Amino acid sequence: MRALETPFHIWKFPDGTEWLHFFRSPEGYLLRFPGLAEFALSREGRVLSESALDGTPRATVEHLYLNQVMPLAWSRQGKLVFHGSAVEIGGGAAAFLGESGRGKSTIAAAFTAAGRRFLTDDGLRVELAGNELFAYPSHPSIRLWEDSQEALLGGDVRLAPAVDYTSKARILADESIRFCPEPKPLRRVYFLQDEDPATPAITRMSPPEAFLELTKHSFLLDIEEQALIASQFDSVARIAALPIFRRLDYRRKYEELDAVRAAIERDLEADV
Repeated sequence: MRALETPFHIWKFPDGTEWLHFFRSPEGYLLRFPGLAEFALSREGRVLSESALDGTPRATVEHLYLNQVMPLAWSRQGKLVFHGSAVEIGGGAAAFLGESGRGKSTIAAAFTAAGRRFLTDDGLRVELAGNELFAYPSHPSIRLWEDSQEALLGGDVRLAPAVDYTSKARILADESIRFCPEPKPLRRVYFLQDEDPATPAITRMSPPEAFLELTKHSFLLDIEEQALIASQFDSVARIAALPIFRRLDYRRKYEELDAVRAAIERDLEADV
């Protein structure tokens, strides 16, 4: 695919490092991870091709495809996708959204270590059916830093091959780290905040608050496609009106995670 010379959008890490360049061409889109890989997508959001850059290992290309490219492709197909994790609780699902480093994967892993099944680690796809929102599973793996892995899951886990750009491990589902392969009704969405309360605090959010947070944590391939953005905002507004959104404040300490799980489970039981 012959892309334009200047990207129309760039994702950057907090330190300013450029992570992903978005290009547009007559055929569709090109997503380039500098020095790692690039992926060609059609206008409709189908992945047309992928190629490694500078000898990038296959495992790294696969990792980028699963965690970055597919959520963006889904967004171009008109699906709602958010930066979040989700686990199955009581036949439904609870999701966790927040900035990078807020603990989305850590909380999901804590529930998984306690015997719950997980649906997704980062790309949370949802669909509204009538008045009920469903969370859809992604790939059966969780990404964790080494200290989180040791604290929550131990060393006896199945690992995907290491990748070049991060020291996070991708832990594959098995009999002890169980994956939920079917969609589940989404009972709660918790936005992870940066307060440091003495005990976990869960607060109901208003529809305008939920709308702003959902918009902030959305995957969106083309930020200049006005019709797509309008459709996205309309869909987000409809789900933001549901009474399922909460703010979650907790201390970022492993020893606090049992209390976090208990608070979440009590919050969900309040609807029973």
